[in-house]
Amino acid sequence: MIQFWCRLFLVCFALGLTGKVGAQQPSVIFTDARRLTLTGKAWNSQPFYHRLDTAAYPAIPANVKRLATNSAGLAISFKTNSTRILARWCTSSHAPSGNMTGIAYEGMDLYIQRDNRWQYAGVASPKSHTCSEATIVEHMASGDKTCLLFLPTYDETLSLEIGIDSSASISPADNPFKKNILIYGSSITQGASASRPGLAYPARLSRETGYNFINLGFSGSGKMEPEVADMIAPLAMDAYILDCLPNPSPAEILARMSNLIHTIRRFHPQVPIIVIQTVAREKGTFDQQVAAVVALKDLYSNQEIKKLQEQDKHLYLIRADGLLGHDQEGTTDGIHPNDLGFDRMLQTIRPAILSILSRYGI
Repeated sequence: MIQFWCRLFLVCFALGLTGKVGAQQPSVIFTDARRLTLTGKAWNSQPFYHRLDTAAYPAIPANVKRLATNSAGLAISFKTNSTRILARWCTSSHAPSGNMTGIAYEGMDLYIQRDNRWQYAGVASPKSHTCSEATIVEHMASGDKTCLLFLPTYDETLSLEIGIDSSASISPADNPFKKNILIYGSSITQGASASRPGLAYPARLSRETGYNFINLGFSGSGKMEPEVADMIAPLAMDAYILDCLPNPSPAEILARMSNLIHTIRRFHPQVPIIVIQTVAREKGTFDQQVAAVVALKDLYSNQEIKKLQEQDKHLYLIRADGLLGHDQEGTTDGIHPNDLGFDRMLQTIRPAILSILSRYGI
C-alpha cells in the first residue's frame, strides 16, 4: 500500500500536482513572421526570406543567385509572453546534404534573452523536406520574453508562422544588433557544418558581440567574381570581412583579389576590410594533393594581401594557422568546421575582429 501511494504521488507531481491532472493546454494561434522583425539582411528587398533580390543583379553567377535564396543568417526578432513557442514553415523540396544536419539545413533554432545574454531555447526540427510544424519550447514561465529565431541555413524559406498560446501576445522586437558588418565568403561562412543555424559563426558573432554580422556566404561559390564585387561594394557597411579564400583556385586568387579590394575601396575609402584565411583543410593531413593546393592558396593570398597593404592601411589579414586546432577533430568532413571547429575558430577571429573594429570606433 505504501508503494502504491508513493507511485501515485510521483505521477501526480510529474503532471503538475493532482489539481492539474488531465488539464488541457490552451489552443495555439499562429502569426505570419513577416509581421515581425527580420534581421540579418543587407538589402531591404523582396522576396522577404531571400538574402538579396537576384533579379536586381542579373550579371552575378547562377550558383550565387541560387544560394542567395537560402535564408542563412536571417532571424526573426519578436517579443511574447507565451509559455510555449511553435513554428509552422515551408521550405523548398531539397534534401539535406551529407555533411549537414536536417535542423541546420532546413530547420530553425530559437534563442531567448536571459541574464543579458542570448540563451539557446530549442529547435524546430523538420518533419519533411517541404512543410513542417514543430513545438520549439514549452512549459515556460509566464512573463515577457525577447526572442530570436534563426532561419534555415541551406534551404529557401517559403513561409513561416510562429505559434503561441491563444491567450498570449506576440509583437515585433527591435533589431538587437548594431552597425552593419558584411561577411562575404564560402560554405564556411554560410554555415557548413554547424549542427543548427544559430551555431554558424556569423550568427554566433552577432549574439556574442552585439554587432550585425550579415551572412553572405555562398557555398562553393565565394569566388570573388567582378560581378559579385560590384554587387557588395556599394552597400552601406561599417566593415567588410572577406572569408572567401577556400573557394577560388590559386589562379583565381591572383586574378581577382586585388579587384575585389579595390572595388570596395572605391565606395569605402577608410572602412576596415578584414580577410580571414580559412583555407584550413584537415583532408590535407594525408592527401598530398589537397595539401599542395592549400599551400599554394596560402602563398598567393599572403602575397596579394601584403602587396595591397603597402598602399592600404585599412586592410587586415587573420591567418588560418591553427584556426581549427591541431588534433584533426575540428571538421565534419575534413573541410567544413563542426561545432567544435567553429568554436575554436571563434576563439581566434572574435578578439582579432573586435580589436580591429575598436580602432575605428565601431
